[in-house]
Amino acid sequence: MSRPAAVVISPESPFPMHGGGAIRTASLLHYLAPRYDVDLVLFRQAGDSDPALSLPPGLARQVWTITLPYHSKKPAAWLLRNSRRWILGVPPLLNRFSGQAVELGSFLRGRRYDLGLIEHFWCAPYARELDEVCDRTILDLHNVESELHASCARISRWPLSMAHRRFEGSCRREEQKWLPRFSRLLATSEADATRLRNLAPDTPVTVYPNALPLIPVPEAQEEDVIAFSGNFEYHPNIAAVRFLTKEIWPSLANRYPGLRLRLIGKNPGAVSQYTSGVAGIETTGAVEDAVAELARAKVAIVPLLSGSGTRLKILEAWAAARPVVATAIGAEGLGARTGVYMVIADTAPSFVASVIELLGSYERRRRIGLAGRSWAT
Repeated sequence: MSRPAAVVISPESPFPMHGGGAIRTASLLHYLAPRYDVDLVLFRQAGDSDPALSLPPGLARQVWTITLPYHSKKPAAWLLRNSRRWILGVPPLLNRFSGQAVELGSFLRGRRYDLGLIEHFWCAPYARELDEVCDRTILDLHNVESELHASCARISRWPLSMAHRRFEGSCRREEQKWLPRFSRLLATSEADATRLRNLAPDTPVTVYPNALPLIPVPEAQEEDVIAFSGNFEYHPNIAAVRFLTKEIWPSLANRYPGLRLRLIGKNPGAVSQYTSGVAGIETTGAVEDAVAELARAKVAIVPLLSGSGTRLKILEAWAAARPVVATAIGAEGLGARTGVYMVIADTAPSFVASVIELLGSYERRRRIGLAGRSWAT
């Protein structure tokens, strides 16, 4: 007896699992693979290697790769693209992943699926193609894009704040248009689920929490390091690094001359304007195992001032049994009590004081780190 079939469309490769988006998509693939014959459609940037080569065996029956047109990352090209998007009122990532309906349709033609799953709102308009071949469709929202832009607008200076407000409105219009097209929506937290129900009141919403595989605590010698992990090209992480280097790190570096701030993750060049020449700051670039890297730090920090969804960087720190200091928005959706599973601090002075308290007590670091790991598992 044949198994049901599913098709998954993802704008980014889930493997290797670098970053929260990849980890969440990988988690869903691991859930689907024992239950469905899965066909996987992946987008890749021009010049990147074939993402199918990184896929573990047994997760997909077939992989189809769509190569996006080349986009220069030079500042002038970036500004020109996003200025055009701002004028037209087109959300940037929806625009980036658009225009591939013909190629996607050529892959889907003649096929039939019990389930179609789209990862990220960026690819939601491909619901039109999935409707033709799927009995039911699901959209997995890693973030609520309108809320993401709204939170970025609140902490950005003009003219960036104006741009985020513009994109907040355009994302909300697109969300109201596309979310009702799906049989079901997946959210990372109850907070995002509430936002989705307000945007599409007639569409069922299920909370599918972010999660990591249960792994042993890495064996690592604790170093005189505090660590922040993520993709540093992501705007909320850029804003977090600015906040960290301008308002938090100077006080910590002055108090602990030997302490180092380690930024773990890809695209560190995107925050070089805040880190270059600053004593005590290290960048790793992309790493194979973020959990193992975090296990070497005394404290993991998440100084986010904007964002949506939930933070896999916190789950990675918990997997490493590291204590976490985060802002409230950084900890949103995880439901962890401050002072027990992590420490929440929203101002620069309270953030500094919380890190200092943990640096000064091995027992407190150990207790909160192990409590966080137990909460995550």
